[in-house]
Formats: sequence, structure tokens, C-alpha cells
Amino acid sequence: MKVVVASTEEQERHIDELVEQIYTEVFPRFFPDTEIKTLKGQKVLQPQDSDQMYNGTLKDAFHIISSLQAVIAVLEHINDCKHEREYQEMFERNCNNLNEYGYFFPLSFSQFKEAESQDGEFSEFIKPANSLII
Repeated sequence: MKVVVASTEEQERHIDELVEQIYTEVFPRFFPDTEIKTLKGQKVLQPQDSDQMYNGTLKDAFHIISSLQAVIAVLEHINDCKHEREYQEMFERNCNNLNEYGYFFPLSFSQFKEAESQDGEFSEFIKPANSLII
């Protein structure tokens, strides 16, 4: 018999927050809204029912959180990285980890590296600075 510890509600919520961060802060820097809508339609970074490997354990949740954080960190510094090969390896390793846990992430490092910057462009996916209408 093997005893496993279930993930906490906070970890599950943090996974959702990190996925949301990728859609609202990272993707809008690299892709126009039409591509982001396509990614949402493909259910990128949403658990896939058919190959669900995430069992809701503490260890699995930690691996998913770590991989999401690593992907975000690499993509935030992709344009000023001095060790591109190491960044690419880290990115690919963490993307593979996400895919193993059923979090579909089909994008490659080169797609982000070669993407035309969307900085300064309006996007419906970017979180508003505040929620008050004046």
C-alpha cells in the first residue's frame, strides 16, 4: 500500500492563476488576439480528459506549478537571454512536463523567439489596471 497526499485547494487555485497569467500577461506580448483565441479553442494549458495524468496529488501539483513558473520566467526574459540554448532546454523540459501531466502546451521556444512583439498593442486578454468605470 502506498500513501499519497492530495493537493491543497490553494495549489489547485495557484495552477489556475498561473494559467491565467500566461493568457493575460505572456501570450499578449507575443501573439495577436486571433492567435490567443485559437489557443483557447485548442484548450492550451487546460487539462485534457483523454490523457489526464494529473491525479491531484501534492507532488503532481508541485511539478505543474514549478513547470508553469519556469515557462513564465523563460518567456519573460526570452529577448534578453544570454544563454539561449540553456533557456530553450529549460523551456522544452518544462513544456514536456506539462504535457505529461495532461496540460496541453504545443508551442515551441522558436514560436515565441520569432514572434513579432505585441508590446503596446491593445488586447482583450490583458487584465485591466482597475475595475472601476469612471
